[in-house]
Amino acid sequence: MRKLLLVFIFSVSITCFSQNKQILYNFTSVPQSMLSNPGTDVKYKWFVGIPLLSGFSANLGSSGFSVYDLFANNGVDFNTKLRNVVFSTSRNDKVSINEQLEIFSGGFKLGDWQENSYISFGIYQELDVLTYIPKDFAILALDGNKDYLGKVFDLGDLNARGELLSVFHLGYHKNVNENLILGVRGKIYSSIFNISSTKNSGYSYTIPGANSIYDQVISSNILINTSGFTNYTDNYSGNAGSDIIKKTFFGGNLGLGLDLGLTYYPQKNLQFTASLIDIGFINHTREVRNYSFKGYYRYVGLTPDFIAGNSNLSQKFQDAIPLDTLSVKYKTWRPLKFNSSIQYSFGDGRNSECSCEGNEIKYKNSVGAQLFVMSTPRLPLTALTAYYKRQIFDSLEMKATYTIDSFSSKNIGLGLSTTLGKVNFYILADNLLEYKDVSKANSLSFQLGLNIIFPDKNTPD
Repeated sequence: MRKLLLVFIFSVSITCFSQNKQILYNFTSVPQSMLSNPGTDVKYKWFVGIPLLSGFSANLGSSGFSVYDLFANNGVDFNTKLRNVVFSTSRNDKVSINEQLEIFSGGFKLGDWQENSYISFGIYQELDVLTYIPKDFAILALDGNKDYLGKVFDLGDLNARGELLSVFHLGYHKNVNENLILGVRGKIYSSIFNISSTKNSGYSYTIPGANSIYDQVISSNILINTSGFTNYTDNYSGNAGSDIIKKTFFGGNLGLGLDLGLTYYPQKNLQFTASLIDIGFINHTREVRNYSFKGYYRYVGLTPDFIAGNSNLSQKFQDAIPLDTLSVKYKTWRPLKFNSSIQYSFGDGRNSECSCEGNEIKYKNSVGAQLFVMSTPRLPLTALTAYYKRQIFDSLEMKATYTIDSFSSKNIGLGLSTTLGKVNFYILADNLLEYKDVSKANSLSFQLGLNIIFPDKNTPD
């Protein structure tokens, strides 16, 4: 049972995702870039995403180990590989899952091109999971406490949250002047499922005394909050599919959010951007179930109660640290994301045949740097990216990135966006060097989608 628990813990870790979308950010030929900055400088009159095909993203990574470390066919016993992984990770190794599927999206410019105001809207589904490796729990599950007399096990290592939700959003941005664009996006969250356990504390230790007498203490303050699950565990006889669809469209636990963003041009070929994404919360009031392990237990005797192979908990322990099942409302905050970039553009890409007065420069090349920071229950997750963009043809744009984060220091990515007629297709892939053997990869990601775009013919070229 202990080994199954360990396999589960680290199998989840293998499928970890990060919410950083450094290739998409400020890749303005793709309408979905507005989701990472509502103040993005877009140049089309209106767009509509092809339903369920306009945007899908998934990002895979692990900060502590790879699939290869556990399942390599190298003659090493699996139990040995499992132990090596357990003891090579730390309590600060993160597991973060994020997947997004755009259900519908659209946007349009208000008035003529001189007004420079834009409305965007849409619905997307998001899976968001974040957990830290519970190393002390893993050691106890693998070895028990027999060989760790005197060690204090930190029960606060249990730190995880996960949510499946839908997001309804409406954005507005305006060119305040020729140098500054400001944007704001309002959101309504509808949570389908949630599990949250991020503020745990406690400890456990066993101290040897005289005459083989042991003193063992467990102090626990653990709370696991859940919502959206109870209907499916209490003699459920309904239709899960229809229930999930209902929760997707305002039938779940509701919350509010806000995105802010800007683009600023100190010079025509120098750009600064910044955004704050998901300043928001969700109130969990429906189908709520809380599990509490709170109390203090001390045992003095000849043999410690909790050693490898002993899974029988005494009634005294159960009375001291009971499992209480409650139904108490709670609130969760969305993980806050901060993006910022600086970009220098060069290479005049204007059509040489056009000598129109006021013909705006369209640069072929851009180089820049981007910073990404996401809040977590412990240390923020950060990433730094350097990138190069190139307008290869009028209908084809490329963006190449190099990213350093907690998952990898050699993350090279590539994005392509092409617009043929009015159909825009984009595909973005990260950590390309790892595709030669994905089992050894610490992070992989991709994004793709299809849109219909109508350029603003009145906008100067």
